[in-house]
Amino acid sequence: MKKWILFPGLAFVIVLSACAGTEADKEGVQDSGIETAGNFTDEADKVEVTLYNRDKQKVGTSIIRPVYTGVKVTLEGSDLPPGTHGFHIHENGVCEAPDFKSAGGHFNPTDARHGFKHPQGPHAGDLPNIEVDEDGDVFADAAAEMVTLEKGKNNSLLKEGGTALIIHADADDYESQPSGDAGERIACGVISE
Repeated sequence: MKKWILFPGLAFVIVLSACAGTEADKEGVQDSGIETAGNFTDEADKVEVTLYNRDKQKVGTSIIRPVYTGVKVTLEGSDLPPGTHGFHIHENGVCEAPDFKSAGGHFNPTDARHGFKHPQGPHAGDLPNIEVDEDGDVFADAAAEMVTLEKGKNNSLLKEGGTALIIHADADDYESQPSGDAGERIACGVISE
């Protein structure tokens, strides 16, 4: 009789342990070291963005997926300069080479200050820096909790005219105004339907 009581109790503990996951799973930390959001919504709602360099050559693809806490931005790129680079969402869905200034400033519908370290920041379009390896390749995930792909919202990346993803020449210091001293814009991709 005691064996039958023990068995369901043991099975319950095993199932509970399997559901718990690891601490890294709970925090959403990927190999890239960038925290990501979880809880994907409908996969059909994702947006694919192609990034081009100043010479109009494709250097990356980003998939933006809605999650319950904003969006998840996944970037896969190649033929980029090695090192740390600023990575942001900009306010205009226009990528005119060679300087990509047509993309405007950072996406900032709440009129915040730039940077994760700034007490009145960040911009909604501020994303963590990316690390490009010595071969010019990058794979990164980032959570953007202050934006949405839901049309009609003030913080929607799919606003009229769209928005853009920009890779900068230098690292974002997460504090300097207006864009973290991240340098020139070296790649751009339009976020639109």
